[in-house]
Amino acid sequence: MTSADTRSRLGSGSGLSLGVVVMWMSLLVLLPLAAVVSKAFSGGVGSFVDAVTNREALSALRLTLSLGLGVAIVNAVMGTLIAWVLVRERFRGAAIFELVIDLPFALPTIVAGLVMLGLYGPNSPVGVTLTGGDVTRTRIVLFIALLFVTLPFTVRSVQPVLLDLDRDAEQAAASLGASPWTIFRRIVLPPILPALLSGATLSFARAIGEYGSLVLITSNIPFKTQLAQTLIYGKLQDADNPVAATRVAAGVATVLLAASALVLIILSLLQRRAARRG
Repeated sequence: MTSADTRSRLGSGSGLSLGVVVMWMSLLVLLPLAAVVSKAFSGGVGSFVDAVTNREALSALRLTLSLGLGVAIVNAVMGTLIAWVLVRERFRGAAIFELVIDLPFALPTIVAGLVMLGLYGPNSPVGVTLTGGDVTRTRIVLFIALLFVTLPFTVRSVQPVLLDLDRDAEQAAASLGASPWTIFRRIVLPPILPALLSGATLSFARAIGEYGSLVLITSNIPFKTQLAQTLIYGKLQDADNPVAATRVAAGVATVLLAASALVLIILSLLQRRAARRG
């Protein structure tokens, strides 16, 4: 068999695999997303704008996006610090520490909500009650719950990059009198920055899509503690005006989808730029 025949067979196999993958992704992802967007715009652009700009929807979106942004920022800092400790420090119990970090991946999110409710509820074992009617306290515990479920993203994104870093440049800089902060900022941060941004972006996307860990915590008060996720669920349960309510739910879901897509596009551009700079 000639090399041309071999390449032809390999090309045919690759084309078939590509077709299967595209069909599978379309069935699982593209078609459902297209259905949501289609429902959001079923009444026209004006109807979509009205659905997502009413006071209730805007308030829920504002709270959801602000919590997601805060979670991404905190995870960018603390996730990098945790990854640094796991890679650069040697301490007893490191294996247990690694297991605990991955726990939010395996734990059902409703269990995370129960944990938060038990820890910060009316009978708090630590004496800190953050649930109830107080708006500020409820928002704090929502933020903590989102930090819990998004903990692994930045850690697991940054950790392998830190493991692969050549430490000779750091040691050389230290021998020349550079401070630890200067070494981190000039030598360590540039190569880990794409991974850091990737983890933060995944944290943001997970935060604005999270529901299970929040449903038991939030008091779901419109304009105060109502999140976009709970607003969507509430609208889908509205039996009085199901068409308009479904349109609002689909519109809010489309805004969340657009926000996630936007940050992923920005992340991709930043990663390509960092790759070009080496």
